[in-house]
Amino acid sequence: LRTVGDSRPGFGALGGIYTAVVEAPAPVVCVAWDMPFVSETLVRTLATGLDHHDAVLPESGGRRGVEPLCAAYGPACRQAIADCLDDGNLRAIGFHDRIRVGTLPLDQVGALADPDLLFFNVNTADDLARADQLWRQRASSP
Repeated sequence: LRTVGDSRPGFGALGGIYTAVVEAPAPVVCVAWDMPFVSETLVRTLATGLDHHDAVLPESGGRRGVEPLCAAYGPACRQAIADCLDDGNLRAIGFHDRIRVGTLPLDQVGALADPDLLFFNVNTADDLARADQLWRQRASSP
């Protein structure tokens, strides 16, 4: 797996998404490093949605309603993100009004797996302990 440093350091998650869409020769699926339970099926489903959209985000029960750090992004996002970075708008969804955005509805996400598990974030030691517990439960399930 090729690793690339941010092409525009200091711009947070949006800078990382920008680097991915600029450096990749094809559309990308970006997943935050702290989401250990994102499934291959979800990734493939998001990527398939790029046939009709510039970006595809799964709906979730989170505060935004969608997960921009677990989403598929096509080449049309490059300039839209660059413009946001130039304007100092670092919101991960700040460029969505400039592109065609599709969503994977929550019921379809739920058909793949429990959204709370798919989008579980590991940000603290307690989260890590919970992730370990969840992983062990999954591994022991038939």
